[in-house]
Amino acid sequence: QVHLVESGGGLVQAGGSLRLSCAASGRTDSSYFMGWFRQAPGKEREFVSAIRRSSGRTYYADSVKGRFTISRDNAKNTLYLQMNSLKPEDTAVYYCAAKSVPSTNYALGYNDWGQGTQVTVSS
Repeated sequence: QVHLVESGGGLVQAGGSLRLSCAASGRTDSSYFMGWFRQAPGKEREFVSAIRRSSGRTYYADSVKGRFTISRDNAKNTLYLQMNSLKPEDTAVYYCAAKSVPSTNYALGYNDWGQGTQVTVSS
């Protein structure tokens, strides 16, 4: 099991930037993918971005492509999400997640989740 703790959320104006962090502990070497998801009020949780542990290959939802960047610091066991050009529709609770099930699907099947951090983008 991987324990995940997000930080870095907050209130920002449209066009601004935020960087989310996710500190991981436990069996971090068992994760095939690390990812970010978000859930806006009244909506389903949705995939935002993921990074494959073995290769570092990154994946993004179309809605954030070109604006968000996922990265990791293996030495610190920390995952990041740099969010630029934020829009009001990016407002959501953002969750960090880890997937230890061997699979090529980077958007589904995550089994460990953080508690979430609120991101609010004002217009």
